[in-house]
Amino acid sequence: MAAITIDVDLPEGVTITAYQRHGDGHGFEVSWPWPSRCRCDHCRREEDAHPEIKEAVQVVRDLDLWGQPSFWIHQPAFHRCPHCHHRQYLTPPFKRRDTSYTYRFEQHVLRSLIGSNEEEVARRLGISAETVGLIVRNQLADTKAKVIDPQRQVTDVGIDELSLKKRHQLYVTILTDLSHPDRPEVLAVAEGRDEAAGRECLEKLSQEQRLRVQTYRADMGPAFHAACRGLLPNARAVIDRFHVAKKFNEAVDRERKKNHAGLQADALEGSAEGVSLVNVGVPPQPRGPDRAREGEAGGVV
Repeated sequence: MAAITIDVDLPEGVTITAYQRHGDGHGFEVSWPWPSRCRCDHCRREEDAHPEIKEAVQVVRDLDLWGQPSFWIHQPAFHRCPHCHHRQYLTPPFKRRDTSYTYRFEQHVLRSLIGSNEEEVARRLGISAETVGLIVRNQLADTKAKVIDPQRQVTDVGIDELSLKKRHQLYVTILTDLSHPDRPEVLAVAEGRDEAAGRECLEKLSQEQRLRVQTYRADMGPAFHAACRGLLPNARAVIDRFHVAKKFNEAVDRERKKNHAGLQADALEGSAEGVSLVNVGVPPQPRGPDRAREGEAGGVV
């Protein structure tokens, strides 16, 4: 049996201990170092951690591998407070509490929403539209308190609008770090899709970081370009091929609809010229004014 080696980018401290193939999915058993101290959610006292391991495992959705879903499998651990005996879940460093997917899967969902919507992304990833909406809401809540490391080197960014639902005016703006194209990372999310939303995202970067940005990728609308011209003075605009192709197809479609009615009005009913009726499977019609015997036996009906 042939062996395949793959490189998996893991959060700090997380290790893979085993691999399982299950149907069309991939399962990675993972572990991470537990905290030495823990603050009780109930009585707020901080004591040495006393982890308890559950026998059942928890499965967490991660990024796709070779076009197939992959999952992280781990044994949940709990801390029991020695004072009030409250038992609380020790949240792994790769996911948020009370969710069944990793942080980087959340960012993958956000990036997938560019040029799409909740229903289409949910169908493509095999999750519910409610889960997609919850991920967007969590990211919006996180970005309000998120502080981007001022030492982070950001040279290229992308700014896009996300449409959350079809036929509903529900939009958010997303700012992505494209300095490493193979590893894009979401930097900020803001409600709306106007210039103010674009500025809110860009202002998450420090002034020094904004001065170092060399390019920004945006659609062809004026709102994001206005925000970038004001806050990214040294960056040049790059229009994504997706947006260029979309505008081209919209223009072609408008011309098609404009000319369609006129072409239909000019069309004349009649048989195809230069094509024999026999060659297209139509029996020849009898000639002459007398057609009274066409319905008799042996006649052409």
